[in-house]
Amino acid sequence: MLKHDYCNQVIDYHEIIECIVSALDAKDQYTAGHSQRVSDMALKVCRMLGLKKKEIEKIHIAAHLHDIGKIGVPDAVLNKETKLDNKEWEAMKNHPQIGADILNKSRHLNELKDIVLYHHERFDGKGYPLGLKGEKIPIGARIIAICDSIDAITSDRSYRKAYDFDYCFNEIEKNIGTMYDPVIGKYVLQHWTEVINATGKNEKGTEWMGQLPTFIPNSY
Repeated sequence: MLKHDYCNQVIDYHEIIECIVSALDAKDQYTAGHSQRVSDMALKVCRMLGLKKKEIEKIHIAAHLHDIGKIGVPDAVLNKETKLDNKEWEAMKNHPQIGADILNKSRHLNELKDIVLYHHERFDGKGYPLGLKGEKIPIGARIIAICDSIDAITSDRSYRKAYDFDYCFNEIEKNIGTMYDPVIGKYVLQHWTEVINATGKNEKGTEWMGQLPTFIPNSY
């Protein structure tokens, strides 16, 4: 009976995910709140694009977990206060694959692995880990990529202060079609205020409301 009851329990995915993300936040002082903000923006973008409910939920959860692979990156690399050298950079670039491998071990979360694996791919094919191009990149990964950059640009890092949202707007605009999907990118810019409001920050970036600041550069 106990075994039967256990097997038929409804898994609270969000509670599990919060625990996983909290573990990552504890490891990397600069990611605190980052995954939450990215997932909130991704949810907003998905709804604005009119995606189906199941796809929205999938992308929303994947956004929470997009950086889970950083659990496997050395602390000295994650928390380094200066620019990464080539060896450290290669270690950092492993995090999408590590994250995908972690999710692949779960029969409940393995459908998210490709979104996590490809969230650092670029629309022009110059991203990593595989150099996928255009619509070969899953739409969830394309959405997370732009949301990830928005939070990165407008958040502090040990070696530089956050940029404001005007600067961020210009950076996103000039990289549409290269780093970012042109359709998603233009849609985000057209609904800029709605998207950035999902971060909980004000117009000055990390003069934020309610969460610790973080900065994950585009190249991370």
